Amino acid sequence: MASTTATSDDLPQAPAPTETAANMPGFAPPNRALTTIGLALASFMQVLDTTIANVSLPTISGNLGGSASQATWVITSFAVSTAIALPLTGWLARRFGERKLFMWSTMAFVIASFLCGIANSMGLLVTARALQGLVAGPMYPITQALLLSIYPPAKRGQAIALLAMVTVVAPIAGPILGGWITDNYSWEWIFFINIPLGIFSSLVVGSQLKGRPEKLEKPKMDYVGLATLVLGVGALQLLLDLGNDEDWFNSSHMVALAIIAVISLVVFVIWELTDEDPIVNLRLFRHRNFTAGTIAMVLAYSAFFAVGILVPLWLQRNLGYSAIWAGLATAPIGILPVMIAPIIGKHGNKVDLRILASGAFIVMAFTSFLRSHFNLDVDFNHIATIQLMQGLGVALFFMPVLQILLSDLEPHEIAAGSGLSTFLRTLGGSFAASLTTYAWTQRSAVHHAQLTEHIPATDPAMLQTIAQYGAGDVQRGAMVLNGMITQQSMQIGFNEIFHLLGIIFLAVIAVVWIAKPPFGAKGGAAAAGGH
Repeated sequence: MASTTATSDDLPQAPAPTETAANMPGFAPPNRALTTIGLALASFMQVLDTTIANVSLPTISGNLGGSASQATWVITSFAVSTAIALPLTGWLARRFGERKLFMWSTMAFVIASFLCGIANSMGLLVTARALQGLVAGPMYPITQALLLSIYPPAKRGQAIALLAMVTVVAPIAGPILGGWITDNYSWEWIFFINIPLGIFSSLVVGSQLKGRPEKLEKPKMDYVGLATLVLGVGALQLLLDLGNDEDWFNSSHMVALAIIAVISLVVFVIWELTDEDPIVNLRLFRHRNFTAGTIAMVLAYSAFFAVGILVPLWLQRNLGYSAIWAGLATAPIGILPVMIAPIIGKHGNKVDLRILASGAFIVMAFTSFLRSHFNLDVDFNHIATIQLMQGLGVALFFMPVLQILLSDLEPHEIAAGSGLSTFLRTLGGSFAASLTTYAWTQRSAVHHAQLTEHIPATDPAMLQTIAQYGAGDVQRGAMVLNGMITQQSMQIGFNEIFHLLGIIFLAVIAVVWIAKPPFGAKGGAAAAGGH
């Protein structure tokens, strides 16, 4: 007999509480496989666009008459807008419903992609990319919430594993696909390919989920929260993106951005914790598993993102790889997640998810320590093999940690929780990208100074050796020797950073074990059987 107690998921039009989303046997679309494909494609498209333009920036700036620094705004504008929009997912879902939010966001992403493709100036392209990032923000968390809602509890691990696979493969495919499209067609097509994918996803998911029970609310707009969020996140993202070029806090602009970010975010946190109807529900951190899982996700993803930034840069700067070959050398990291993720999703819940996550971090730490012993003579096969090995860690990482952090959320909190954790994960990745490149530059400079101070520049034997490097010309030989020292100092800096990343991965294991089972979603039993 169904409960007569109303829940937070009551439908506005329901004639009786027995027709609530929480008490129903669970909504199932007419074709679950087709719905899953539509949701996965949308997520793939959105994550792909975070990296697909990276290798095309020189071509884009050349065609549109922009400088290299202007071209980076094609990436930055997307990142800033996405970071701002992500935490709004929960509020938008409550106001408009998850199904409509997905459809509108996906179709708006299609329109923004079209505008990117037809842009005839750098200013228009950056504006279109900002719009694209703004509407992309809710897509991943709302996809996650919808995907979980159409699977019974026993199969939700498989749904999360699918999203995890997309999250890993799409950023890897981005640079390779972007480079291939730019070389063989034109850069506009890196945006135009979104149009058929987005239309298909929106129409399929919209039709398949028609009639899905949802509770709509009319939460008041939290203008103070929204304003401080936009100011704080926008300033912080700009600080992270431009810090290296502007010499960080030696620039008055960077100091101003830091002050704006700190004040805005402090006010934002205080306001959101005390407001009755916050635009971002920070009270989700009252859940133990959500807190532990989110911290683990942010730390581990930041370290993982740092690997993804540093290895391709090192391949191109130190080993002389082209962008495409650097992409090919790093691509094997996606092989094992594609092969293993479905197995992990199906059988992962049979073991303690903390054990799976710990195994993931051990593998990722091990591969980081292996990279900390790289030298300038390392070959393609060795690099690709370690990337392949790390793929095992990646395959074991996302599904367990995602399931842990969502496990103690109420059903109506999943969209907001997913949006908040994804926002913090994205912000962590931005921190990692900026801090990693900064640390590499700084440590390389330190080691360059240490190596050169031991060279006796006035010693006749040393001058003769230097002259030999330059075919008898001391000045040319000094340039050659300086280049060799620079390469070696960059290599030492690279090795040091990877040793630190290995330690970070091991430290995350302790965070995961703060979470407590069971790790089945709270909405699972209710959705499945009306308990």
